[in-house]
Amino acid sequence: MLQICRFFQPALGPRLGAILDERVYDLTATGRPAFASFNIWLSWAGQQGAAQVAAVLADATANLTPIYDWADLQHQPDPARPHLLPPLDAQEVWAAGVTYLRSRQAREEESNKIGVYDRVYEAERPEIFLKATPHRVVGPHDFIRVRADASWTVPEPELTVLLSPNLQVVGYTAGNDVSSRDIEGENPLYLPQAKIYTRSCALGPVITLAADLSGPVEIELAIQRAGETVFAGQISTAQMKRPISELVAYLGRENEFPHGVFLMTGTGLVPPDDYTLQAGDVVEITIERIGRLVNPVM
Repeated sequence: MLQICRFFQPALGPRLGAILDERVYDLTATGRPAFASFNIWLSWAGQQGAAQVAAVLADATANLTPIYDWADLQHQPDPARPHLLPPLDAQEVWAAGVTYLRSRQAREEESNKIGVYDRVYEAERPEIFLKATPHRVVGPHDFIRVRADASWTVPEPELTVLLSPNLQVVGYTAGNDVSSRDIEGENPLYLPQAKIYTRSCALGPVITLAADLSGPVEIELAIQRAGETVFAGQISTAQMKRPISELVAYLGRENEFPHGVFLMTGTGLVPPDDYTLQAGDVVEITIERIGRLVNPVM
């Protein structure tokens, strides 16, 4: 299975890459206009059928020599070393909330059971909100952050959809919607402060093409602290209340995304109420047929 990534190459900067059999290929080096940047590739891919996108990528990699092993990029960002970047360029990240029953329960509990989230779960219109602008997003092995004014912060692992400017589903990645539950729980109107801040969103490690991911997938969350696993859980996207097509349709109502957009589809994995992220923790999100997104906490 061929997947897409962005990576940093010293002296050359950001590159569009393909991953195949644990090898990294530099698509930008082909000189093909469609691979000049992630933005350009996404716009191009949205105009093609899924089969055509896969065929062109396969042809491009067939004429390239891999430049790295996948393992060579698995470390914290360092300008002196090749490393992974978040798989986005100018795209905003939006999110859907209360799409799993467990999420409804958790958010009702944190808000002292005022009924808002019960109503959203049953409503025709889903909860959709802006999660991050590009500069607030980090990639694999980079630091996510806890707000200094929050006392209860959790990771939220989410299947994340990549949409082209014409809102075609191009692929999927793993996302971490880091959230300050105490701030949102105090008042639902504080949701932007609980959700949108520097390093509150992580994406990666790759984009799995839409043609290679159909049907439900398993999502796993593991949190390490001082070498010990303090939380581990698993859920299937089969438990989502709303189909992705419905969430995409609502996202696109009265809205335009000239560079394309990411849509996080909600979480069904919630650590217990006595857990909060701390500096030094490591969050691992694994999604079937996508890969593992690893982020330390600062």
